[in-house]
Amino acid sequence: MSLQQKYNDINWLTGQFRDSRREASYRDSIKLRVRHDSRLALMLVSLIFAMFAVTDYNLLGHSTDFFTLISMRAVVVSSCVVLALILGRVGNFSRKPLLHALPLWVLAAGIISIVPLRPESLYTQITAVVVAIMAFYLLIPSLLTIASWASGFLSVGFIVASVAYAEVSVPTATRLVLLLIMANIVGYCALLRLEILQRKQFSLLNEERDQNLALQREVEHRKSLEAQLRRLAERDTLTELDTRSHFIKRAEALLERALRENTAFCLLMIDVDHFKQINDTWGHTRGDEVLKQVAKTIRQSLRRVDVVGRFGGEEFIVAMPNTHHKEAVKLAQRLTANVNAIELPSPLNQVSVSITVGIAMKSNERSLDLLIQRADEMLYKGKRNGRNRVELAR
Repeated sequence: MSLQQKYNDINWLTGQFRDSRREASYRDSIKLRVRHDSRLALMLVSLIFAMFAVTDYNLLGHSTDFFTLISMRAVVVSSCVVLALILGRVGNFSRKPLLHALPLWVLAAGIISIVPLRPESLYTQITAVVVAIMAFYLLIPSLLTIASWASGFLSVGFIVASVAYAEVSVPTATRLVLLLIMANIVGYCALLRLEILQRKQFSLLNEERDQNLALQREVEHRKSLEAQLRRLAERDTLTELDTRSHFIKRAEALLERALRENTAFCLLMIDVDHFKQINDTWGHTRGDEVLKQVAKTIRQSLRRVDVVGRFGGEEFIVAMPNTHHKEAVKLAQRLTANVNAIELPSPLNQVSVSITVGIAMKSNERSLDLLIQRADEMLYKGKRNGRNRVELAR
């Protein structure tokens, strides 16, 4: 749904979302703010309503009407205070809309009841009614529908009480009706605009959140693709060893460190013997199985500090830091023995797997290419000397 469609989903008469689920989601999102604002507003309104007891005393003195009026104010104020405390703890337009309507009706009933108790103060009460209507719409947090019904009740009740107890004339009653209608229209339009703006803001925030989530998913997807591409660039898909380029990068770093710290470093070139014959006899798929088993054996036979990669075809290469020639020969011989002991599944169980290893030690040259060349020469020397052996460059 586009943002414009979300805007159009707002009812132009009530200022609420037409979708009940979105409306409930919006009301839940403002729950805490509504609780705080409702409590504060009702406390303030109760204080103002109670303060008018001073004017009641000035006008009525110690009369029965005064005590009746003060009792009514006490009931209204205490009711509003109790409701303010309740709304401050459990207020929620989404689940308890009638609870939010109750204080407005209590206040409206209290204001209307002043007219029969103090009919002579009708014209000062008109101002109080207009202010109360504005408060219902704009001061006390409430839904537009709730505020409208409460303000309508206050307006109609005040007109009826004025006609019944203050004996206002028809022209005066007409002017009162027009005044209260205007007050309700102004309050209604102001709250309607506010309700629509708040829901538009809610839609914008949700839209931004959805876009951020989509962007986050896109970033995570791109990171996943980058990791896959990096893995493809760094790992041989068949053997799970380093690719040739990634091995060269790591081995060069190890060689530079060895030259800088003047420590031992050696390189092993490994070739699977008679691998072409295996491919020709059993097919490339079976040949791949042999390569995977040999790669697994190489990886398990070496140390964690050693770097091993697939150099190409049936050739493997190993960089061994801090390793002297005697230790390198022992490791290579152990490796050839482990490869010879590989047991392949049927029908490859008839195949005897062996490898030839060429070893080159670091000397004064700083080139990895020269080391690879020397190890490769030793590898082919081992091939010429019968295979399944280790040759060390002297």
